Amino acid sequence: MIYFDAAATTLQKPGSVTRAMRRAADTLGSPGRGGHAAAMAAAEEAYACREAASELFHVCSPEQVVFCMNATHGLNLAIKSILTPGMRTVISGYEHNAVLRPLREGKAKLAIAASPLFRPEAALDAFHRELTADTGLCVVNHVSNVFGFIQPVSEIAELCRKRRIPLIVDASQSAGILPLDFEALGADFVAMPGHKSLYGPQGTGLLLCARPGKPLLEGGSGSDSRNSGMPSMLPDRLEAGTHNMPGIAGLRQGIRFVQSLGTEKILRHECMLRQRLCTLLEDNPAVRLYASDREDAQTGVLSFSLAETDCETAAAALSEAGIALRAGLHCAPLAHDTAGTDGTLRASFSVFNTPRELKKLVSELENFR
Repeated sequence: MIYFDAAATTLQKPGSVTRAMRRAADTLGSPGRGGHAAAMAAAEEAYACREAASELFHVCSPEQVVFCMNATHGLNLAIKSILTPGMRTVISGYEHNAVLRPLREGKAKLAIAASPLFRPEAALDAFHRELTADTGLCVVNHVSNVFGFIQPVSEIAELCRKRRIPLIVDASQSAGILPLDFEALGADFVAMPGHKSLYGPQGTGLLLCARPGKPLLEGGSGSDSRNSGMPSMLPDRLEAGTHNMPGIAGLRQGIRFVQSLGTEKILRHECMLRQRLCTLLEDNPAVRLYASDREDAQTGVLSFSLAETDCETAAAALSEAGIALRAGLHCAPLAHDTAGTDGTLRASFSVFNTPRELKKLVSELENFR
C-alpha cells in the first residue's frame, strides 16, 4: 500500500518506536506506584519523555508536559479549564471538530475570524478585528488539517498577550513539522497528538501547560494520596489513573527521531512532495488543486477535488488500487465552509514517502479525466 494519509496518523514509524513499546510492555510498571525496580524504571521513562518534549518545544519545565490520549483529549482539558457558558470565544475559520464540539457543548459564544485560504495577512486582520475587549478565549490551529494552511500563530499570540486574552493552540498538524517555541508563544495551552508528525503510537498525546488547568478525570495520581481532591501541581493534577507506558516509551523515541532529523528537514521533504504532486497534476483538467505558491503558507498537505467524481467514490477506487488518501470533510466542516468546498481528497506525507510513490497516484487519477 502507498500511504498518503499522514495527517490522520503516520502509519510508518521508526523501528525504534516499536522496539521501545515492546520493551516497555515487558519491563515497565506504573510510575509513582511503588519503589520497586519496574515502577522506578517507568517513572524514569515517563520523565525522559517529558524532557524530550520540553526540549523540542522549549517548555520551561518537564512538569508542564502532560500526557494525554490524543490531541482531542488535550484540547478538551484546555478548553474546559478556561471556558465558561456564554464566554465570547474567537476561533479561526479552519478549526477541527476537536475544537468546535467542546466549545459548543460548553455553550461558548463563538466568533469566527474567517479568512481566505493561504492568506496569513488576511487571517491576522480577521483576528485583529474579532479579538475585542469582551473576548474571554481564543482557540486557533497552527495548521489546517484539510489544506495545510499555516496560520500566523505567533502574531495571533502576540495580539492575545496584548489584549490579555487566554490562548489555546491546536498543534495537531504542526508539532514535529514546524518550529514551536512554547515559552516565546506565551499560549496558555498547546495540544498535540503523539501519533502524527511526532511518529509515536496511537493513543498518545501531549498538552503543554502554562497554568494548572482543571482535571477531566479524578482518581489515583501516585502523589498526595491523602488529599481528597486532585493534586494542585502538574503534571499529576491532569493525569489521573494508570499511564500508557508502552505508548509513552514509543512517543519518546518518536520525538527523538524528529529531533535527529530536525523539523526544517522534515518540512522541506514533505513540501517537496506536495509541490511535485502539484506539478504532475497540473495538466489533468479533472483535478482542482488547493495549493499555495507561498512557501510560508502551506505544509506538505494537499487537498484536491475532481470535476466529475465525488471524493468518496474516488478514494474508494484509489484504495482498490493500493493508494490510501483521506476523503470527505476530514472532521473539519468549518474549514470546508470557509474555503467554499464540499469535501476533498487529501494527500498528506511523512518522511517515509518518496517521489516514486507519487507517480502511481498520478497514473490512477488519469482514470478520472
